[in-house]
Amino acid sequence: MTGPIRQRERDQETEREEESEESQTCPECEAGTLVADAGGSELVCEDCGLVVEERNVDRGPEWRAFNHQERQSKSRVGAPTTNTMHDKGLTTTIDWKNKDAYGRSLSSEKRSQMHRLRKWQERIRTKDAGERNLQFALSELNRMASALGVPRSVQEVASVIYRRALKEDLIRGRSIEGVATSALYAACRKEGIPRSLEEVSEVARVDRKEIGRTYRYVSQELELGMQPVDPKKYVPRFCSDLDLSEEVESKANEIVDVTAEKGLLSGKSPTGYAAAAIYAASLLCNEKKTQREVADVAQVTEVTIRNRYQEQIKAIGLYN
Repeated sequence: MTGPIRQRERDQETEREEESEESQTCPECEAGTLVADAGGSELVCEDCGLVVEERNVDRGPEWRAFNHQERQSKSRVGAPTTNTMHDKGLTTTIDWKNKDAYGRSLSSEKRSQMHRLRKWQERIRTKDAGERNLQFALSELNRMASALGVPRSVQEVASVIYRRALKEDLIRGRSIEGVATSALYAACRKEGIPRSLEEVSEVARVDRKEIGRTYRYVSQELELGMQPVDPKKYVPRFCSDLDLSEEVESKANEIVDVTAEKGLLSGKSPTGYAAAAIYAASLLCNEKKTQREVADVAQVTEVTIRNRYQEQIKAIGLYN
């Protein structure tokens, strides 16, 4: 029985090879070989040029360019849209260089005309008070994000949160700066970029109490679903500012993990908790830092570090 089965398999394989060869031969001239074009979107005959199959849609530009300079000169694509600008970056701008397309300086009459056009162009970018307020708030977000040194993604998230608050009419009765600052603080927490309320209030134009109050209101109304901040996210930055080794950083993370499992973290400030763990780790690794030095970096009081430190060393079994 095995002989006929093997023969049948060989016949089927031969048929597949013949079909494959036929599929690679042009059906028009029956001599040319079918090849894919450079873009891979069409199957054409090498001899007669017949297009046998259109495989994909060519989504590239209709022009051709052979180097980077040609591609840049022919490209018609602008900057991507962004929520960090009130008009999402879709408006035009008039250059300030006072030169024409050929790089030649404009006459005094033309310069005066361009100055007036720039002034009106700035005026008409915002059609009403709402857009002017949004423009001011987003510029504040940009300033604070730059001062805090947070990534661009955080600024984008903060802009989206502020726009949502504006749409839900949460700005009424509150300062624009307060809502913008709370949106930035919420974005930092959402993106996992640790920035404490003290650090945010240092670059803001409102006090810490207003930021905290507005943040709680906005996060509740928009249902942002914020998770508690992990103290371990502060450890690398604080250790870097204190010029401590990786051994201290690793030991501090270990202390946070062990003590948090025992329920000591509940209700405690994450910055103070991380600072106390770093202080304890520096003592255990013989890289001692004073409580004042750690407190200055973490922006907490020495009393906070002392209290958290005593709780932590007792929990890990080092309390005398």
